Amino acid sequence: MNDNLADLTAHPWFFCGIGGSGMLPLAMILRGQGAAIAGSDRSRDQGRTPEKFAWLERQGIALFPQDGSGVTNAAQVLVASAAVEDTVPEVIRAKELGCPRMTRAELLSTLFNRARASIAVGGTSGKSTVTGMLGWIMHQAGRDPTIMNGAVMKNFVAPDTPFASARVGAGDVFVSEVDESDGSIALYRPSVAVLLNVSLDHKSMEELRQLFGDFLAIAGRAAINWDDSESRALASGASAPVTFAINHPEAMIGVEPGTVADSPTGIAATLIDRSSGMRHALVLQVPGRHNLSNALAAVAGAHAAGVSIADAVAALGTFAGLARRFDIIGTSPSGVTVIDDFGHNPEKCRATLRTLKSHPGRVIAFFQPHGYGPLRQMGRELAETFAQELDAGDITILCDPVYFGGTVDRSEGSERIVRLIEQAGGHARYIPDREACGQAIVALAQPGDRIVVMGARDDTLSLFARDILSKLG
Repeated sequence: MNDNLADLTAHPWFFCGIGGSGMLPLAMILRGQGAAIAGSDRSRDQGRTPEKFAWLERQGIALFPQDGSGVTNAAQVLVASAAVEDTVPEVIRAKELGCPRMTRAELLSTLFNRARASIAVGGTSGKSTVTGMLGWIMHQAGRDPTIMNGAVMKNFVAPDTPFASARVGAGDVFVSEVDESDGSIALYRPSVAVLLNVSLDHKSMEELRQLFGDFLAIAGRAAINWDDSESRALASGASAPVTFAINHPEAMIGVEPGTVADSPTGIAATLIDRSSGMRHALVLQVPGRHNLSNALAAVAGAHAAGVSIADAVAALGTFAGLARRFDIIGTSPSGVTVIDDFGHNPEKCRATLRTLKSHPGRVIAFFQPHGYGPLRQMGRELAETFAQELDAGDITILCDPVYFGGTVDRSEGSERIVRLIEQAGGHARYIPDREACGQAIVALAQPGDRIVVMGARDDTLSLFARDILSKLG
């Protein structure tokens, strides 16, 4: 399909799974550019997150049951993830009519590669946060960016845009996170590639090294995390890399030793630009060393795209964070704090748990695995993470993995992870039903505890976290 804007907006589009974190922002970007959009979602049919779908309809997007009834003519382009099975009614109907089909990644890369200036954020962990930071820096720098994110960016939330996981700008900059889990990172041709880290997730380390190495090699410029040995090892293939690190003294953008000051809700440090010797006071409204590293990545990426380090640091002072990224829902009258978090792989969970354990108080960690397949792929590493990062007084509670239907093998579930946590010296419980988990958490909670709700691919986890907080009240 020709990728000029006239062609993209001339066709009507149908999004299968339009409410998903990857689909919704793409639909909104195309809608903002004038395209006619329709869609369906199994979650809508199941009555999940009705407020999201009501908002989509208010944006002029026609929604249909996931029964094929919304696919009506051959001019429609069906957008469906590569994982969507051929038995889904929309796919069957599109084939009958001869509709073109694009995956989410194909559509995003088409939009992204057309931009005059493009910044792609890749890595196992931190992509959404760094994309939000870079988008905010570009916005504050007057570049009016288009931003594609997998999470709601609080800085761009407004009464008429409550689900601000995307922003349609009039400038020449497109900022997006790019996904390695399905190999689609290979579709992108970024002006600037930002590499955060390389660690086990959906693919083997050998596959990841190849994908991220090619990602750096094809970009005009690169920003690379010098604290991460895997990323550092791939740097030789990059053009004009801007390096960043908290701890590595050779990185161009770093942190002055002894200046890091963290609190339960934020972190600050003196940033050093070693190319000029200049120092900058960086103050963040999001906590944790991982977010300090994320901020350095955003500063490095922005600098590679032509924004001064001083302007980038200043913009980050007003960065409000992302929904479901260490999102503090509130504290009960009895002093129990509830946090909503996207942690779902070993690296993300480790960063969240480490941030929690850097301050006093017991941790009750609830984890809902985001599928049976990922649980088999990284279950042992996840179990080790919870066992190693939490103390004897803490507890991890798991329910069954999220499951929305399909033919996936469900023979191996959360009970195995609980067993592995306990074998590794941790303290864990398996309660199959999520609502029963919530009741157990409320019964366990004591003043000073931090309850963290962790998991991905399920918007109702945020409602679950809020429900726990209300019951604590």
